[in-house]
Amino acid sequence: MATNRTFTMIKPDAVEAGNIGGIINMITEAGFKIVSMKLTHLTVRDAQKFYEVHSERPFYGELVEFMSRGPIVAAILEKDNAVEDFRTLIGATNPADAAEGTIRKKYAKSIGENAVHGSDSDENAEIEGAFHFSGREQF
Repeated sequence: MATNRTFTMIKPDAVEAGNIGGIINMITEAGFKIVSMKLTHLTVRDAQKFYEVHSERPFYGELVEFMSRGPIVAAILEKDNAVEDFRTLIGATNPADAAEGTIRKKYAKSIGENAVHGSDSDENAEIEGAFHFSGREQF
């Protein structure tokens, strides 16, 4: 049976604010199973590679600087309809526009410091998960 997985990162702003536990709790209460998770720190080079798709955008430099400024929590999550359901759980990029009960509504500070990343497709979830976790780290 095929599984449905997505990838997330708890970003430096949320880690710095001590929100790891609260965010993980929201994730598991929403029915997601954590199949891989680690606290890590992206180097500038790692952040550049991970966000390469945005390299032509005006916010790319800021994004790389932000994502490499401190530790992150990377995780692979499993649930039916994982990508779409997780995008709903995290809420809009701008926390002012995020629905009540979403991670970003509760924990994000701004559009730039929006607490969590969530994959936008099954394909990207697989690519992003493999970026952070070897095969033996995925359960």
